[in-house]
Amino acid sequence: MYLLNEWAEIIRRFMDAGGDVLWAIAGLTFLMWTLALERLWYYKFELSKDVNGAIGSWEKRSERKSWNAKRIREKLISQVSLKINASLPMIQTMVALCPLLGLLGTVTGMIEVFNIMAVTGGGDAKSMAGGVSKATIPTMAGMVAALSGVFINTYVKSIAERESELLEDHLTTDH
Repeated sequence: MYLLNEWAEIIRRFMDAGGDVLWAIAGLTFLMWTLALERLWYYKFELSKDVNGAIGSWEKRSERKSWNAKRIREKLISQVSLKINASLPMIQTMVALCPLLGLLGTVTGMIEVFNIMAVTGGGDAKSMAGGVSKATIPTMAGMVAALSGVFINTYVKSIAERESELLEDHLTTDH
């Protein structure tokens, strides 16, 4: 229990050193990873039901070569592809926002440094160091969050593309 309290205190001091922007980055990162993990859950446990439903609808058709049949095939692929790609644009947006929030933290921290310099004439090094800390920690956190987001976004996107292509391959027009 003591070790847990120590870690909680270290995390609290780190978050306080980064200012309010660091909490926003943490929340955004949590939400981004929650959406990414939801996508992985969907691909692992739910996608097969949607794919099998589309394949079943297509296989029930006796005729698959007419213009209407091709439009129905496109509709089935489109419906499942929408489910496959759900949340991907949101994850991508969050990846892009992480470093921008980090830069916002940099600006607010540097404003604090400049304010201290204006008030004290540059004589309060300890306060200026706190401002520099509030400027650099969010930048680092935003970049780390964005890098982790790029990784998971690339992974999830590759699964989505592969599953969409496999669905198209399963809905054949050769019968």
